[in-house]
Amino acid sequence: MKSDLQQHHPVNHHPINADFIKRLAILTRQLGYEFKDLSLPKLALTHRSFDSKKNYERLEFLGDALLGMIVGEALYYRYPTQNEGRLTRMRATLVRQETLVIIAQKLDLSNHLILGIGERKGGGRNRASILADAVESLLGAIYLDSQDLTITRNCVLSWYGDLINNVSEQKVLKDAKSRLQEWLQSKQFDLPHYELVEIQGNAPYQIFVVRCQVNIIGCPDITESGESRRIAEQKAAELMINQLHKLPNSTKR
Repeated sequence: MKSDLQQHHPVNHHPINADFIKRLAILTRQLGYEFKDLSLPKLALTHRSFDSKKNYERLEFLGDALLGMIVGEALYYRYPTQNEGRLTRMRATLVRQETLVIIAQKLDLSNHLILGIGERKGGGRNRASILADAVESLLGAIYLDSQDLTITRNCVLSWYGDLINNVSEQKVLKDAKSRLQEWLQSKQFDLPHYELVEIQGNAPYQIFVVRCQVNIIGCPDITESGESRRIAEQKAAELMINQLHKLPNSTKR
């Protein structure tokens, strides 16, 4: 028997036209799920730039919670000998934006997003944050439509494919900032310094420019940009790691 919470979920309905139904048939095959309530996938693909009130943000909230639980459960059974700390890092790797973008690209979500004119012109179809959000919002939509956690879980696991099996590799467990800090500490260097250089544009289409500095002779600063300060710092840290590995051994301790 379905709970009251499952039976009664408010949905903001968008008009469903023939073009959307045609595109949804393609998306259905990619998702591995066929919706009964077509207003749910329409809502899940609608960005706030198209409709500030009827958009995917609430579904994204639900999908984010479901994703963490489903991935956590999968890791618990897949890696029975790993401790809590390592499982936590594995889960963080699998639910972070970069991984969700990989899944969004596999599902070809960029061709199904419903964006406002400004967001479309600004490259929103390939914006990492929007693609990641769409994965989570579609997950929330599948759960509400199916009212079945098993069906939802199976969809998620099929989207991830071998990503869960490969996450045990040490190189993907820690983000770039963590790896840079650990490398510097192992060589007894000072910790890196990150500086916000500039914020370009206006919210919600801002680009953050960040400079990464390390106190090592012969190692120039790295400047990178991203849709958030966190993303820019991670990109700068990754480039800094690559640069450090190329330095002559005489500059390393």
